[in-house]
Amino acid sequence: MWSPATVRLLVFIGFYVSFLAIGAFVFSAIEAPEEAARVRELKDLRQEFLDGHTCVRDDSMENFIKEVLSASNRGVSAAKNVSGEPNWSFGQSLFFACTVITTIGYGHVTPLSQEGKLFCMLYALFGIPLTLVLLTALVDRLMIPTTKYLHFLNSRLGHLYPPFTIRLLHFGTILCTLIFLFLLLPAAMFTHLEPEWNYMDSLYYCFISLTTIGLGDYIPGDAPDQKYRPLYKLMITGYLVVGLVCVMLTLSIYYDIRQLNFGVLFMLENDETRSIDPEKMHLQEPGTNRTKYTNEKDSPTSLEDTTPIHSIP
Repeated sequence: MWSPATVRLLVFIGFYVSFLAIGAFVFSAIEAPEEAARVRELKDLRQEFLDGHTCVRDDSMENFIKEVLSASNRGVSAAKNVSGEPNWSFGQSLFFACTVITTIGYGHVTPLSQEGKLFCMLYALFGIPLTLVLLTALVDRLMIPTTKYLHFLNSRLGHLYPPFTIRLLHFGTILCTLIFLFLLLPAAMFTHLEPEWNYMDSLYYCFISLTTIGLGDYIPGDAPDQKYRPLYKLMITGYLVVGLVCVMLTLSIYYDIRQLNFGVLFMLENDETRSIDPEKMHLQEPGTNRTKYTNEKDSPTSLEDTTPIHSIP
């Protein structure tokens, strides 16, 4: 007989598959007509070029397009800036290294040599765990001021609202602050710095990058006449790292709200374990029934019930 947690997991898997199918349907409905229109425009433009240049054969044109596309897929552009700054200058290489070890992986520039591909794999093998350690350590430090902010809210509003409401207020204010600082404000800056981007393009880039989706369709600093490109790329690298720290901080605060941590619904635990307060389990000393902080109270309105245990200094 399946446990309730297994049944809930199977139902969730069905929902997840349905969610993927709905996403595929919506993307297809929205993007397919746009793609068909672009294909027609490209065919007309190609035919117009061949009609205006009768000395160019169709097969030669096809081979040329394939070579250009192949180079473009490797990050080598044939549009005006062939003689511009190479993709593997120090600034560009630093930006590439950041996208590798943060798993953003835009894919607009890739190693061309066999040695480069091998080094990229080895570099990612060690760099990704190092990045996770760094991000975790930074988030742990940032949890201290956010916990103090939670203390402040509880001291001012604890007599008016239950702990869950205070946690939601705490999470909401931090989330809105980080959205403004790392999505809305940077998007406005990219709109000003990137000549071909509107605000939606910039906001889309920020979101896709900080969620490590990294589609690679928008890359800052790749305009042909971009000034101070190495410095610009260096600043973007810093933005990505700090932004990822704040994303992890937001997730940590969210998961500390037990009422919103739906992952526990799918855990294989017996009823006895499930009935124990997870924060008390965290505090319990190995081999005893005592907690590390014996002076804590179990009152539902106490400050400890509204404070992330792992972030108490």
